[in-house]
Amino acid sequence: MKKLIALVLSALVLTSLLVGCGSTESKKADVKVVTTIFPLYDWVREVAKDDADINLDLLLDNGVDLHSYQPSAKDIVTISDCDVFIYVGGESDKWVDDTLKQANNKDMIVLDLMDILGDKAKEEELKEGMQGEAEEGGKEHEEETEYDEHVWLSLKNSSLFVDKIAEALGKIDTQHASDFTANADAYKGKLNELDKQVQEAVDKASVKTLLFGDRFPFRYLTDDYKLDYYAAFVGCSAETEASFETITFLSGKVDELQLKAIMQIETSDGAIAKTVRDNTKTKDQTILTLDSLQSVTTERAKNGETYLSIMTANLEVLKQALA
Repeated sequence: MKKLIALVLSALVLTSLLVGCGSTESKKADVKVVTTIFPLYDWVREVAKDDADINLDLLLDNGVDLHSYQPSAKDIVTISDCDVFIYVGGESDKWVDDTLKQANNKDMIVLDLMDILGDKAKEEELKEGMQGEAEEGGKEHEEETEYDEHVWLSLKNSSLFVDKIAEALGKIDTQHASDFTANADAYKGKLNELDKQVQEAVDKASVKTLLFGDRFPFRYLTDDYKLDYYAAFVGCSAETEASFETITFLSGKVDELQLKAIMQIETSDGAIAKTVRDNTKTKDQTILTLDSLQSVTTERAKNGETYLSIMTANLEVLKQALA
């Protein structure tokens, strides 16, 4: 991957120099913004609105999961020439380092969400009953400390990120800086309102625990509202098959806590959640899906889905799970 990035960017630099020699127009027609995943893309749309000419690209636009994404040559070129690049910044985004080192636009503003969050970023938690990553020999092992990447699933975090996006766009397009700030403030009002609705729902809930027969990317969300959780794997796990011990533990927790729902994420085939249910005493739990927004496409966006609409739908799922 490093060799690919170096070759692509070397060719890009040469091409840009040749084009520049024959050009008398140096002013850009619009602001080029590139984001990795949908929440970031949608936040830019909300901040920019119709107040500026924003050329916005979403890299993960074919439903691929954040954890398995690798940039194409086209993606590398798109990033190299943009004005603002926004990405999550976790372990899954390690490829970004080499891309940015050789970027064509040296004035590019880069927003790394994990860096913005700073000390508020949470370490991945291997909670009781959770299956760790396995080595090739089949033995589980503990890797060096990794941080939970799924920072966009906190409505509280989102307000912070939206402010930073408005600030970045305002530096590139100073003419519309005040518009970006106003749009960000209006949008944060909506985020705060939904945050209050989630808190009210949790306060009224009789159940305070979520159990996932799946990966668990919702650590920031559960911590925001002081919910407990159990899950088969950590949020960034590459594991797809749960052990007998994991299934037994989760099924036992469902029985112990008398949970009426077993959770999964939107990319799941449901196999683990169903197996957990089949090993409970009553075998009648509802399987519910929370959307982690990791693989939303622009096609879904064109059909009206937004960060807020998906998070609002998640609230309705939470109400059912915590009833």
